[in-house]
Amino acid sequence: MIAAEAALTAALRERRHAGLYRERTTLRSAQGPEVRIDGRDLLAFCSNDYLGLANHPDVIGALKDGAECYGAGSGASHLISGHSEIHEELERELARFTGRQRALLFSTGYMANVGVVTALMSRTDQVLHDRLNHASLLDATRMAGAHLRRYPHLDTATLSHWLEENDKQTAMVATDGVFSMDGDMANLPELAHLARQQDAWLMVDDAHAFGVIGESGAGSCDYWGLTQDDVPILVGTLGKAFGTFGAFVAGSEALIETLIQSARSYIYTTALPPAVATATLASLELIRNEPWRRKHLSDLSRRLNDGARAMGFEVMGPGDEGPVTPIVPLIVGSPEAAMTMSSALREHGILVGAIRPPTVPAGTARLRITLSAGHTHEHVDRLLEALAQCR
Repeated sequence: MIAAEAALTAALRERRHAGLYRERTTLRSAQGPEVRIDGRDLLAFCSNDYLGLANHPDVIGALKDGAECYGAGSGASHLISGHSEIHEELERELARFTGRQRALLFSTGYMANVGVVTALMSRTDQVLHDRLNHASLLDATRMAGAHLRRYPHLDTATLSHWLEENDKQTAMVATDGVFSMDGDMANLPELAHLARQQDAWLMVDDAHAFGVIGESGAGSCDYWGLTQDDVPILVGTLGKAFGTFGAFVAGSEALIETLIQSARSYIYTTALPPAVATATLASLELIRNEPWRRKHLSDLSRRLNDGARAMGFEVMGPGDEGPVTPIVPLIVGSPEAAMTMSSALREHGILVGAIRPPTVPAGTARLRITLSAGHTHEHVDRLLEALAQCR
């Protein structure tokens, strides 16, 4: 064994000893409230399939129809020969759904964030991040070479001060709409006001709100009643509430054309398979026509929040203010405690992921419980009973 490989082995051993080792779980079933793992049926509370659409017959049927019409893959990048009529239709519908002039499809949310920040920002600019932003936003800023500053979570006073200090550089304020590990929301009206005041970009990664939050399900901007002028850069993903795959950026004509010309993660990668775009259009139709999914999901989240707090758990999230989200984090402290509790829940037939540093700050390891419109009240009650027994 060469020295470099021996060093990797030692580092992996140390990671396992610290309770930070990551292992994959192999499913033997489709996504849904119940999944099959290692020959056991488990009640799952760890998927981002928030509206229960990943295994919906209409979505599956559209995927099959799309494959029959367009084949399994797109064959090339959007700028060569991979951009099809169904991509065009999906982009138009996403723009209409979000109230933006245009939308642009990306293969993943990570690539969408990287594409935007690297296309718009340079080494002479700065990007101001909420401290709990998704890793892809932080990585995008580092790739752009821009100056990265992270203000304390939801601390708009510090952000305002930093924006006022900036009198030379182009600035961007970047934030999650709903924070993926805490389940709370950014104060987008305040951020929009501050960004407009200082002539800065405002970029919102709405991965965990899109399809779930707002009167129509169009996400955080829909909930707050904000327009394209308020939030010029909106990023959404399609692999969570929409149940398919991919991502998009929505904004002005000038923004989208700039990304087509300059976003390397758009230019230099194979386009999303057209069949996936067909399936996503079916998901969008269900989201428009079945608002009961969002209402049911909100009811389930409130039931779980209230039940867990009544048992004395420290529950992150919006509390009694603002809409409840499908993300319910129970803070347990140490990585070892999180792993022990996750394993104990599995013995009770419940699948919940343990989230540990560096994904979350030290001392805040947690069970990240996520709900789906496919869950029932009885499912949530079963989870609460298991939590009570595993404490």
